[in-house]
Amino acid sequence: MMDKLMIVEDSLENVDGGFAFLGRLPYYRGLGLSMIEDIQITIDGEVIPRENVRFTVRGKTYTLDEMETVYDDRWNFGEKALITALKPGGLAAGPHKLEMAVRNRVSYLPFVPTTKCVKDLALAA
Repeated sequence: MMDKLMIVEDSLENVDGGFAFLGRLPYYRGLGLSMIEDIQITIDGEVIPRENVRFTVRGKTYTLDEMETVYDDRWNFGEKALITALKPGGLAAGPHKLEMAVRNRVSYLPFVPTTKCVKDLALAA
Protein backbone atom coordinates (compact mmCIF):
# COMPACT_ATOMS: atom_id res chain seq x y z
CA MET A 1 0.00 0.00 0.00
CA MET A 2 2.78 2.45 0.83
CA ASP A 3 4.38 1.83 -2.55
CA LYS A 4 1.81 4.15 -4.15
CA LEU A 5 3.00 7.01 -1.92
CA MET A 6 6.73 6.69 -2.58
CA ILE A 7 6.94 9.25 -5.40
CA VAL A 8 5.47 12.63 -4.44
CA GLU A 9 3.11 14.00 -7.09
CA ASP A 10 4.12 17.22 -8.88
CA SER A 11 7.67 17.16 -7.47
CA LEU A 12 9.62 16.37 -10.65
CA GLU A 13 12.01 19.18 -11.60
CA ASN A 14 15.23 19.82 -13.46
CA VAL A 15 18.18 20.76 -11.29
CA ASP A 16 21.78 21.66 -12.03
CA GLY A 17 23.28 18.49 -13.49
CA GLY A 18 20.11 16.43 -13.81
CA PHE A 19 16.62 16.05 -12.39
CA ALA A 20 15.11 15.55 -8.95
CA PHE A 21 11.89 14.58 -7.20
CA LEU A 22 10.62 14.02 -3.68
CA GLY A 23 10.34 10.47 -2.39
CA ARG A 24 9.02 8.77 0.73
CA LEU A 25 10.29 5.67 2.50
CA PRO A 26 8.07 2.63 1.70
CA TYR A 27 8.10 1.35 5.26
CA TYR A 28 5.84 2.01 8.23
CA ARG A 29 8.74 3.05 10.47
CA GLY A 30 11.77 5.22 9.89
CA LEU A 31 15.09 3.55 9.11
CA GLY A 32 18.71 4.47 9.64
CA LEU A 33 20.32 5.46 6.35
CA SER A 34 22.74 2.52 6.53
CA MET A 35 19.69 0.24 6.26
CA ILE A 36 18.74 1.64 2.83
CA GLU A 37 20.61 -0.75 0.57
CA ASP A 38 19.65 0.74 -2.78
CA ILE A 39 17.47 3.32 -4.49
CA GLN A 40 17.03 2.58 -8.18
CA ILE A 41 15.66 5.29 -10.46
CA THR A 42 14.39 4.69 -13.98
CA ILE A 43 13.13 7.50 -16.19
CA ASP A 44 11.36 6.74 -19.45
CA GLY A 45 12.90 3.25 -19.47
CA GLU A 46 16.46 4.48 -18.81
CA VAL A 47 18.02 3.17 -15.60
CA ILE A 48 20.06 5.82 -13.81
CA PRO A 49 23.39 4.30 -12.66
CA ARG A 50 23.69 3.90 -8.89
CA GLU A 51 26.67 6.24 -8.76
CA ASN A 52 24.52 9.01 -10.29
CA VAL A 53 21.85 8.94 -7.55
CA ARG A 54 21.96 11.40 -4.64
CA PHE A 55 19.82 11.36 -1.50
CA THR A 56 19.11 14.51 0.52
CA VAL A 57 17.29 14.68 3.84
CA ARG A 58 17.21 17.61 6.29
CA GLY A 59 19.85 19.47 4.28
CA LYS A 60 22.42 16.64 4.11
CA THR A 61 23.23 15.01 0.77
CA TYR A 62 24.69 11.53 0.37
CA THR A 63 25.68 9.17 -2.41
CA LEU A 64 24.17 5.70 -2.06
CA ASP A 65 27.63 4.33 -1.23
CA GLU A 66 28.05 6.92 1.54
CA MET A 67 24.68 5.99 3.01
CA GLU A 68 25.95 2.47 3.71
CA THR A 69 28.02 3.82 6.63
CA VAL A 70 25.72 6.59 7.91
CA TYR A 71 24.66 5.42 11.36
CA ASP A 72 23.65 8.78 12.83
CA ASP A 73 20.95 9.87 10.37
CA ARG A 74 17.54 8.48 9.44
CA TRP A 75 14.83 8.56 6.81
CA ASN A 76 11.72 8.97 8.93
CA PHE A 77 8.24 7.65 8.21
CA GLY A 78 6.39 10.09 5.93
CA GLU A 79 9.45 12.31 5.49
CA LYS A 80 10.03 13.62 1.97
CA ALA A 81 13.61 13.16 0.81
CA LEU A 82 15.00 14.82 -2.30
CA ILE A 83 16.17 12.17 -4.76
CA THR A 84 18.48 13.57 -7.42
CA ALA A 85 19.58 11.80 -10.60
CA LEU A 86 22.67 13.15 -12.34
CA LYS A 87 21.78 13.29 -16.02
CA PRO A 88 23.44 15.90 -18.24
CA GLY A 89 20.83 18.26 -19.66
CA GLY A 90 18.12 17.05 -17.29
CA LEU A 91 14.74 16.20 -18.81
CA ALA A 92 12.69 17.74 -21.58
CA ALA A 93 9.45 19.45 -20.61
CA GLY A 94 6.38 17.24 -20.80
CA PRO A 95 5.29 13.80 -19.57
CA HIS A 96 7.74 11.26 -18.15
CA LYS A 97 7.43 7.78 -16.65
CA LEU A 98 9.34 7.72 -13.37
CA GLU A 99 10.12 4.52 -11.47
CA MET A 100 11.63 4.33 -8.00
CA ALA A 101 12.61 1.09 -6.27
CA VAL A 102 13.89 1.04 -2.70
CA ARG A 103 15.62 -1.97 -1.17
CA ASN A 104 15.97 -1.79 2.61
CA ARG A 105 17.25 -4.05 5.34
CA VAL A 106 15.07 -4.69 8.38
CA SER A 107 16.65 -6.72 11.19
CA TYR A 108 13.64 -8.92 11.94
CA LEU A 109 12.77 -9.83 8.35
CA PRO A 110 14.36 -12.98 6.88
CA PHE A 111 14.51 -11.33 3.44
CA VAL A 112 15.50 -7.96 1.97
CA PRO A 113 12.35 -6.28 0.62
CA THR A 114 12.38 -4.15 -2.51
CA THR A 115 9.39 -1.88 -2.99
CA LYS A 116 8.68 -0.20 -6.33
CA CYS A 117 6.54 2.74 -7.42
CA VAL A 118 5.82 3.85 -10.99
CA LYS A 119 4.18 7.18 -11.79
CA ASP A 120 3.55 9.26 -14.86
CA LEU A 121 4.61 12.82 -14.04
CA ALA A 122 4.84 15.98 -16.10
CA LEU A 123 7.78 18.37 -16.08
CA ALA A 124 6.67 21.95 -16.53
CA ALA A 125 8.19 23.97 -19.36
